[in-house]
Amino acid sequence: MADIAPKNAKSQVFRHKNLIQAIEFSFYICPSHCLWGKTSAQGELGLSADPAKFIQDADFVFENTPVKVVANRNNPAIELPGIKVGPFQEGKEYEVMYWVATELKKAGIARIRMEEPIDVTMLNKIHWKERVQTSQKTTSLPEDFYPKLRRYLEELNEQAIKKPEKRSDYEKAKNLSDDITRMRLKKIVALASSGRDQTGQILRSLTKEEKYVYESLHKIINDWKNGILKSKGGDRT
Repeated sequence: MADIAPKNAKSQVFRHKNLIQAIEFSFYICPSHCLWGKTSAQGELGLSADPAKFIQDADFVFENTPVKVVANRNNPAIELPGIKVGPFQEGKEYEVMYWVATELKKAGIARIRMEEPIDVTMLNKIHWKERVQTSQKTTSLPEDFYPKLRRYLEELNEQAIKKPEKRSDYEKAKNLSDDITRMRLKKIVALASSGRDQTGQILRSLTKEEKYVYESLHKIINDWKNGILKSKGGDRT
């Protein structure tokens, strides 16, 4: 029995060092964490004007969003230049950045308590609402819907790789997600090409990623309409 305590202690130190290294790597290497405090923007968040970069930047902002975690076990504080995580006491709730929460979850130290977590039940409800809504009305989505959805699908896919019997769960969620995105995009195109500026009430039901699409299309279509029938000499009436 004399060897058990030192062995367990060494194991805990090893896990602690691994977690520090993981968080340190995320903090210094991952470009998302360089966006702390970024407020200048394209649109409401002022992210990149490039579509792919806009989505990437929005995802980076989500990575730095505070989320609640519940400690699975006691764990000492982890300190790095400019950041301190913990200490953690089993059963207690803490607020950390999402990227930190992800590392804590991987290490088994804490579980993420996500508000409005995405699952197949939620996707089914959203899918049904989108189908019954009018062609120019979209359903309000949970905050950070698309970043959460990407991570949910990724998690299901990883489960399906490990357990093939889970493949149907992933396929169902993926098909629902594809349908929701397609239906909403069709409505956004209709809104953008309607020839009038939409009210705040309508735009509030769009996510920031969708507002980007709407604003970009609205400008392109309006510029095209204004120029396509314009004579070189201008309107002389």
